[in-house]
Order: sequence, then structure tokens, then C-alpha cells
Amino acid sequence: MADEASNLYEEFMFWKQIMPRKALYNLDEVLSQAIDVFLEHGYHGAIMEEIIARTDFNRRGFYLEFASKLKFFHQVIEHYQHTRLAPILVQLDKNHGISSIDAFFNDYVTLINGRGCLLISAITELGFDDAHIRNIGRHYLDRLQIGFIGCLEKAMQHNDIKADIKIESTALQLTSYVQGFAVNAILAGDTDELSLATQALLGSLHTK
Repeated sequence: MADEASNLYEEFMFWKQIMPRKALYNLDEVLSQAIDVFLEHGYHGAIMEEIIARTDFNRRGFYLEFASKLKFFHQVIEHYQHTRLAPILVQLDKNHGISSIDAFFNDYVTLINGRGCLLISAITELGFDDAHIRNIGRHYLDRLQIGFIGCLEKAMQHNDIKADIKIESTALQLTSYVQGFAVNAILAGDTDELSLATQALLGSLHTK
């Protein structure tokens, strides 16, 4: 690992000295394409040579833009949040009660089915050692729980869920299910297991 880091730094300095600074690539496209590589291999399993080969990136662009695989991965994660997770979280922000929670899980299952969630995978793989990934993960899970709380409160106001439900603990449970679904999505493949699990989960909240 030390030799690899040293080689990366030396190559970065080489490209920095001889190449122009004008980018010849679309960074958003590169980040979107890199998501697939990291979903397939994880952070440690992804090789820069494969990332460069499967995207419109090149070595010059990579070393000028990031200088390290970790910094690149951080930006891929942030791009994943902005382009893949944020549109799904909007369902909770709409706060239409239980229907918003249902819409969130439907969209989330569609995103992760057979692939998993890149953010949850990153937390699992790097969360202990990487403070940046840990902070991103904590913020994401907190936002999920707050969104669930708001939707559950709205649902209770409209008598759409059982009156004896403890809102905060239920929101925490739903947040935990999101994490579990991200792992099960890989094992379940393209089956409808997660959709059935979502129906059972939310059905248990409804008033009889």
C-alpha cells in the first residue's frame, strides 16, 4: 500500500508538471460511471486502471483533479448522494404521511435492487477508519430518521397509523430497515423480495 501511494504521488507530480490544467473530461459523467465500478468491487477492490478504462477519465485528468483514489471516492460518494439518494429523500420531504414513506421505499428498492447502496457499502467498508465517510453516513441516517418522524406524525394526525405507535422508535426502526435493505438487495438480486418486505413492514403500521 505504501509503494502504491508513493507511485500515485510520483505520477501525480509528473502529470501536474507537463500537462495543461484545462480539463478534457466531463467530471459529472466520470463520477456517474465510477459509481458502477465501486458498487461492483467496493472501495478496496476497485482498481484505478479499471475506473479509468470504464469511464471517460484519463490519467492526466485523474491526477490533476484528485491526486488520490480516496479523494476521488469521496467525491463519487457525494455525487451519489446528490444524484441518486437526494431525489428519493424528496419523497419524505413532501411529508404526505404514510404515502410518502411508501413512495420512499418503492424508489429506494428500485435504486438498490440487485446492486446495493453505495453509501451504505462505503460506511460498512470505511466507516471505522474514515471520518469523512462516517460523518456523511451519520448525517444521512439522521436525515432519514427526521424525515420518517415527520411523516409518521402526519400519518398519526390523519389516523392513518395505529394510535399506540411510538413515533421516534418506529422512525429509528425504519432507518435501520433502510440499512438492512441495502445489504439484502445484493443477495435478493432482481427478485421481488424487498417489495414484499416493504409491504409487510408498512402494512404493520396501518390502522385496522
